[in-house]
Amino acid sequence: VHMAREDAHAVMHLHTPAGQAVSAHEEGLLPLTQTAMLVRGDLAFHDYEGVAVDLDERERIVADLGTKGAMLLRNHGTLAVGANVGECFVKLYFLERACQAQIMALSAGDKINRPPQGAAELTAEQGNAGLKVAANLLAWPALKRKAYRLDPSFAS
Repeated sequence: VHMAREDAHAVMHLHTPAGQAVSAHEEGLLPLTQTAMLVRGDLAFHDYEGVAVDLDERERIVADLGTKGAMLLRNHGTLAVGANVGECFVKLYFLERACQAQIMALSAGDKINRPPQGAAELTAEQGNAGLKVAANLLAWPALKRKAYRLDPSFAS
């Protein structure tokens, strides 16, 4: 991804239980929460091809990612890219939180309330515009301040 995307100065990949579970859902990430709707517009998918040891697969991952900022690797996990570590982390954090919420909502066994027609698309558009600003100006600086408070040695 680094070699193919000039804007991808940071790339992160996770195998969390929630991310893996949602990556196994046929529909992927559902528009069940505001967080999910914010990231869905910037979300790509890549089908599982086995353990990622085949270098040829990277071309298919890059092609499937396209210009998107996050990806569900089917039956595998999640991936995000960003112009910097903060932007990448916040994208992956939002995706992870959306996956966690989906698993919890579906586990409750009740009927799921879907958003009204058009709301998911509007929220995705709003997310595309606001997520980078939130990441770079609000969320990442706040997370760094918290890390310094908890353990200043993390920066060493």
